[in-house]
Amino acid sequence: MNFSEDQITRYSRHILLPEVGGKGQKKISQAKVFVVGAGGLGSPVALYLAAAGIGTIGLIDSDVVDMSNLQRQVLHHTPDVGRPKVLSAKEKILAINPDVKVETHEARFTADNALELIKPYDIVIDGVDNFPAKFLINDACYFADKPLVHGGILRFDGRVFSIIPKKSACYRCIFKEPPPSGLVPSCQEAGIIGVVAGIIGTIQATEALKIILGIGQPLTDRILDFDARTTNFREIKTKRNPNCKLCGDRPEITALFEHEQEVCELRTPGTVGIK
Repeated sequence: MNFSEDQITRYSRHILLPEVGGKGQKKISQAKVFVVGAGGLGSPVALYLAAAGIGTIGLIDSDVVDMSNLQRQVLHHTPDVGRPKVLSAKEKILAINPDVKVETHEARFTADNALELIKPYDIVIDGVDNFPAKFLINDACYFADKPLVHGGILRFDGRVFSIIPKKSACYRCIFKEPPPSGLVPSCQEAGIIGVVAGIIGTIQATEALKIILGIGQPLTDRILDFDARTTNFREIKTKRNPNCKLCGDRPEITALFEHEQEVCELRTPGTVGIK
């Protein structure tokens, strides 16, 4: 594809980078990224990928905008309260960059539709807020052989890591299965400082761009953990678990299924986190 003069101007700061250039921007413009969840994490992911010039952004979310979302879900504005999140999100994405094709799905991500939904895309972003959905996204990406960028946040903490199916540790290698009901607090009880969603979501978008461009070192086999109270990042090494029920040497999970619904998700081994 050839860029117009306006597009060359729009993406000029990318094109100036030796690691990107015109060829790299072409890769970005041809890439397709699927974002599961248009909330706290999905908001910065979608905004920055749109600004970067991703060719196609897919969004799935069954929820409508609530006033309590506005403290962190920057895709949505006060007049959007009550509107479907995917419609609100599409408007904001196109306002930033009309070059982007936005494909929306006002629905739940389920075992029945997961593989069909992610099939056309190059990368999947996990922006959901519950255990079952995170395990389902992980499993679907493994079966479909799609790179996945995970993110999770809670209170003042957040984490990011990337998964390359069959090459790096998957979500189940680290967390195995959802915790028992009642072990973690509800999202309403736990709370979240809004800016952490922006920090973690922006790192997720960075991971996606690195994978698309084939540059740098993705966060595979390592969790990047962030504490906003101390502004500290720490890296936790991980590795593929040969006993993993999904990607291990003797897999027990051979088809998609959904765990019973929970309210929050693990942040790092032994701790908890939410969107």
